[in-house]
Amino acid sequence: MKKIYMTLVAAMFAVCASAQIYVGGNVGISSVDSDWSDDSETYYKLLPEVGYKFNDDWAAGVMFGWSKGQAELSGLSDAVHTFEINPYARYTFFHSKVVNLFCDGGFGYKHYNGAANQWSIGLKPGIEVKLNKFSLVAHVGFLGWEQVKGIDDGPKASEWGVNLDGNNITFGVYYNF
Repeated sequence: MKKIYMTLVAAMFAVCASAQIYVGGNVGISSVDSDWSDDSETYYKLLPEVGYKFNDDWAAGVMFGWSKGQAELSGLSDAVHTFEINPYARYTFFHSKVVNLFCDGGFGYKHYNGAANQWSIGLKPGIEVKLNKFSLVAHVGFLGWEQVKGIDDGPKASEWGVNLDGNNITFGVYYNF
């Protein structure tokens, strides 16, 4: 496993010489105390991201990662471990010295360990605040299609639409080479 990580790091540094690469991602951690359990649960999310800027308007990247959290899907309501990967194309439609507005279009796959698989395709609007070599990035909402299907022909749920509620916000930090 260490060899794989070292190979990925070496490849990232080799590609970063072009000065159009960004790396970063999202990290989250929380602790939940409940009345129905004597122990508190710690939930986490680690979602690294790497991307390449073709020009000022277009970029492509991939977010991938792992999490442990509470799942409320397809009849499952328990702590689960997940793996996800989300490749995307990004179009930046508003530029200023400090702020960029963009929209990511892509698809995603998320595996809930031993429980379900989730597929999605759609658009995620976002904002980038540029701070020299670093950028603060936020995505707000989702417009598209999502399907969750239980393993071994378990229950299936599909959803089309717009989800712009406050529970669908992510924050991240990028380093721009």
